[in-house]
Amino acid sequence: MKRHLAIIVIAVLAVSALAGKKQTSGQKGISPTDQRKAEYIFMQAQSEKLNDNLDAFYDLLAYAHEIDSTNTAISFYMGLCKIRMNNTTKEQCEQGLALMKEHFDAQPQDLYETTFYSDANMRLGHPEEALRALKVLNEYNPNRLELQLRLAEAYSQSGDYTQSNATYDSIAALFGNAIQITTSKIENYMAMNDSTGALREMRALLATAPQNDSYNIAMSGLFQHYGISDSALYYLDRAQEIAPENGMIYLTRADYCREAGDSVGFEQQIYNALTAEQLDVDTKLGVLLQYIRENMVQEDTTQRIDNLFTVLIQQHPHESKIHQLYSEYLYAKKDIKGAIEQLSYSLDVNPTDADGWRNMVILNMMDDNYADAIKVSEKAIEYNPDNLDLRRYVAGCYYQMEEYDKAIASYEETLSMVDSTELVIRAEIITGVGDIYSQIKDTAKAIECYEQALELDPLNSGALNNYAYFLAQRGENLDRAERMAALALKDDPENANFIDTYAWVFFAKKDYENALIYIKKAVELDEDNHLLEHYGDILWFVGEKEQAVEQWTKALEEDPDNELLQRKVKDKTYYETVL
Repeated sequence: MKRHLAIIVIAVLAVSALAGKKQTSGQKGISPTDQRKAEYIFMQAQSEKLNDNLDAFYDLLAYAHEIDSTNTAISFYMGLCKIRMNNTTKEQCEQGLALMKEHFDAQPQDLYETTFYSDANMRLGHPEEALRALKVLNEYNPNRLELQLRLAEAYSQSGDYTQSNATYDSIAALFGNAIQITTSKIENYMAMNDSTGALREMRALLATAPQNDSYNIAMSGLFQHYGISDSALYYLDRAQEIAPENGMIYLTRADYCREAGDSVGFEQQIYNALTAEQLDVDTKLGVLLQYIRENMVQEDTTQRIDNLFTVLIQQHPHESKIHQLYSEYLYAKKDIKGAIEQLSYSLDVNPTDADGWRNMVILNMMDDNYADAIKVSEKAIEYNPDNLDLRRYVAGCYYQMEEYDKAIASYEETLSMVDSTELVIRAEIITGVGDIYSQIKDTAKAIECYEQALELDPLNSGALNNYAYFLAQRGENLDRAERMAALALKDDPENANFIDTYAWVFFAKKDYENALIYIKKAVELDEDNHLLEHYGDILWFVGEKEQAVEQWTKALEEDPDNELLQRKVKDKTYYETVL
């Protein structure tokens, strides 16, 4: 039986990886025949890996290891697989490392395997062993640049910054200095709080190219980091003289102004950076995103952000990322129509963006434009025909439009596209069909759908919650409804709708005190104020009738066409007259 393991690609695992190497295999009762058999199966496994057949690769590898567990090459890759499986436990990782160590101890000179072994130890919290492996490998390969760089980085990750810099110095002596080496050494000095060392290293780099604008900007940033403002400004000015159109200069000036408390200067430098032709779009978007966050925290309602977006769009009219970020910003401002407009521009540029189409459908649904949402979904499906979420949105829109036959047909069409093994997705779709039958009062079919969904996926929180609410509304099988609502809530304890269902089950059981405890929590978490009617109902039955009417009134403001709410607010003895 296949394990369907999501093993991360082992980049160097190929037929040739171990072809010319001696594979250490002790005797320990393993016959020569079994040794050869294991090696042959191992070669088959590598062939399957080359063809991206990961399940077959793992099965054959495990089989080879079972036959000859003394073959350290097989053990190594068995261990590597254990570490790189999905949902690997700490114990499994340690087992994997132990298997890899067998090969390292036997063949420490193996370049790729020892490198992987070192990386795995560093990643799993064993820096000393990672360093030991790299030191050994460097002894076998004293003049390999990539190994020495790894060793220097490993020292740094282990917190031995002095030895890391010493290794970088050795690299520079052997291969010549490079920006990467200088940058890494500066980072080490900064980690040691050695400002003298960091500045000395940066000055040495700048001395090699005094007219390099990037070096001058970096020098300015370093002085700024250490609070030496005059020197920071001096090197910024030099950089601007050298390259006046370099947008990174404006970003560095913006940081300088921020530190100096110059808000006007900061705003101007941000504008200059975003309008600089030489600054790439991704950097501009990163700057703008941070700027948006800061202004939204301060609840800034001015037009400056909109103006910046306008400038960026004029500069890059066909850059979908800009329109997408603008859409997200407008959504955060609750300008749904504006968000829809900007997202439409983004999709015009990038029509295969499935996430963008999904967001467009959701925005239209939030704006109660269900017909438009269906049109968007249908267009999106043309570009993403296998996207089930988009198809399910169509059914949801028909449901909101009370076109229940079309909603059921859409759900059934989607269900026909789902593999029979995809139990969770099938359960979710069938739950949606059950919700429709519940809405149209077809009790038998609603129960049939909910039961079928739970048979496929007994812990499906959506099915559990909706079925529990359905039973609570009917006042039937309330003990089971309570158990199902509790299970759903356990899966998602901060879900306001699930908490509301739990409260409503208690309400149906006439346990109003518990109902009140949970509905209060649900209302606290509910951002859309659509649980206030239930809150009022429960308040009424615990005797807080004035507060009940107050909550019904608030609910009516959110849903002014709700006739039942109108009756509750108008006739303050509503429950007394209907009971």
